[in-house]
Amino acid sequence: MSDDQISCDLNSEPDYSAVQIVEIDASEVQDYRQAMKLADEKAEELLGDYMLLSWYDRDRDFESPQHASECHQDSAIPGYVDYGIYHGAKLKIDIGQGRFVFFYLPIDV
Repeated sequence: MSDDQISCDLNSEPDYSAVQIVEIDASEVQDYRQAMKLADEKAEELLGDYMLLSWYDRDRDFESPQHASECHQDSAIPGYVDYGIYHGAKLKIDIGQGRFVFFYLPIDV
């Protein structure tokens, strides 16, 4: 096989097979802080002890970890999604159809 025939299959969709997804209506959510409080409460209800791995705030176009999407400029998968999934997230909370997105990892104590 020549170099020009070698290609890499890039994922165009995240693999959520191991992640529980919870969608919440954002009609009454004012801002990021309110969204995070709501998401944290839901994560505690579903996971018990948890760690927030990554998140996105579309209102401010801000993500954590910061600059995670810089490596994903030509990718269909945003950096905060990739980071959350590949660091063991078991829960994704999506508030307002992507307005605020949070990835959580359960912590065993």
